[in-house]
Amino acid sequence: MNDILTFLVLIIFLIMSPGVDFALITKRTLSDGRKEGLKIALGISSGVLVHTTAAALGLSLILMKSALAFEVIKYVGAIYLIYIGVSSLVSRKQAQTHAQPVASKQSAFMQGLITNTLNPKVAIFFLTFLPQFVSPDYNSSMQFAMMGLCYVVLSMVWFTAIVLMLSYIRQWLMSPRIQSLIDKATGVVLIGFGLNMIFRVQRTGQ
Repeated sequence: MNDILTFLVLIIFLIMSPGVDFALITKRTLSDGRKEGLKIALGISSGVLVHTTAAALGLSLILMKSALAFEVIKYVGAIYLIYIGVSSLVSRKQAQTHAQPVASKQSAFMQGLITNTLNPKVAIFFLTFLPQFVSPDYNSSMQFAMMGLCYVVLSMVWFTAIVLMLSYIRQWLMSPRIQSLIDKATGVVLIGFGLNMIFRVQRTGQ
């Protein structure tokens, strides 16, 4: 594997950059506590293993070369993000009427896994970024697996730190008004991510 230090530094910055993962972990931790936050973090990280396996087997190459496959996956992922965002917006209203929040009905682990797996940008990242650090002198599939595991471990370390920090300050953020603002803000952010993915598909398809 070429220049492992460069690889580690780059993925650390990528993992720490704000995005859908951060929004989901923040929402789930503040709404349902530390345990659910760790579950969704584990689900997101497990999605990385799915993409790593797909890249090692060459499936990501098919996705990258097939415009139709890429658009289908991207639309499905975008719609799922919008669904989570809308659920976040309505969950607080349901909670106030003593109904179970929509977002809490779904397994936190599965929510993280599905969101990450349905993100084609992650698949393209693994197919275009990881090969730059693959040495032709060794088994490429094994190298993909090792880099994917490194990504998962570092992701879980970062996500766990976020969950612990959020769970520590959660007691000061549990007032209905603050929780309502958090749900609405997260919902808008997730819907924005979903719409952005759809509009990007439309622009690239024109």
